[in-house]
Amino acid sequence: MATRRGFLGTASAVGAATLLTGQTASTASAATTGTTATDQKAARDAIRAVNARMRANYATLKSELTTQLSPVVVVSNNAVGGRFTLINGGKQVETVDPVPEYFELAKSIAHVPLGLFSILASYLSDQVPNIPNADRIDPHDLGMVVTRAPGDKGWITPLNAFRTTLQTAYTKLGTANLPLDLENSCDRILSEAVRFIDASVQAQAFDMVSFNRFAATVYPSIRVNMTFAATAQITGIEGLMKRWRTLIGETAWSNLYVTVLSIWTTAELNQASIIIRRTMNQAKVDTHLIDLPTVETPSDPIAVALDNLARIVQDNVAAEMVFNTDLEVADALKGKEDLLSDEILQQIGGTAPVARTAGFAATAAVAGTCPITGHTATV
Repeated sequence: MATRRGFLGTASAVGAATLLTGQTASTASAATTGTTATDQKAARDAIRAVNARMRANYATLKSELTTQLSPVVVVSNNAVGGRFTLINGGKQVETVDPVPEYFELAKSIAHVPLGLFSILASYLSDQVPNIPNADRIDPHDLGMVVTRAPGDKGWITPLNAFRTTLQTAYTKLGTANLPLDLENSCDRILSEAVRFIDASVQAQAFDMVSFNRFAATVYPSIRVNMTFAATAQITGIEGLMKRWRTLIGETAWSNLYVTVLSIWTTAELNQASIIIRRTMNQAKVDTHLIDLPTVETPSDPIAVALDNLARIVQDNVAAEMVFNTDLEVADALKGKEDLLSDEILQQIGGTAPVARTAGFAATAAVAGTCPITGHTATV
């Protein structure tokens, strides 16, 4: 890659060493050219203005492009299996929550052990006991989760409150009209959770061992709920995508972009992405199915999705025009790779063909030699 390396390769030894060691260049510059600090600041501000203007122009192009993106499906993951919006011809055609309701119901009960953990976690012992797979628990992480002093009974009140919620769901479960296997698994999870709570409150104590026993007991039932949830999501999403494919036609569908917004912790092998990719043009799915991890669900997921997609689309074109003599750099601009990543890796030795172990001072002592690349400058 030529950006940073090319610049350093034409620098003087003093200039390169100054730049790379972070020393101020004002003294050397003034001695060489007679410019003042004010002159230098004005010059550097003028250089910065170039980038500022580029960014403004880039933003204008991106803003215009967001109104031209088509066709696009925006997926915002949520508690009911995902909200899907079809955009075609620059207009929002339809927004749908396509997944059957039992997806949400199955996951709701499957989350019971996590609900219990969330109440009890800060009251755990900060020592990992002798339990199955104890070596998989990071003691440092555990120590940060546990914030309450030993013997603190503050967990009893919120645990009893959660018990009330669980008992109500258990009492009404029979009238929810769930598939029989799903009803039975929910029954087991709820009843075992209530039993665990009652035993813990009566003993005024709990620990990792007792919680692990409870979790192991209900895990087979959780797997049943997971099966039902997955089936519901596959059925709902594939049915919607088939309908939309018919609606916009095969030609438009072959160029479909899909952006899936999800929380970072579910972005890898995201459930919606797995299902959707089977319904897309397989020749383009790797570049047109885009997962967008977020810290929190954005207030306007469609705007966020289109803004990111516009950046991706215009960079795809820019890459081939700006870096037409270096396809590796062009591919970096078209993907997730930062343009300087390869250069940085080479300079720090990550992928460098020759190890660079010499210190800056020793290398820079050779007149006209870059302290990183070892190239001799031509001045």
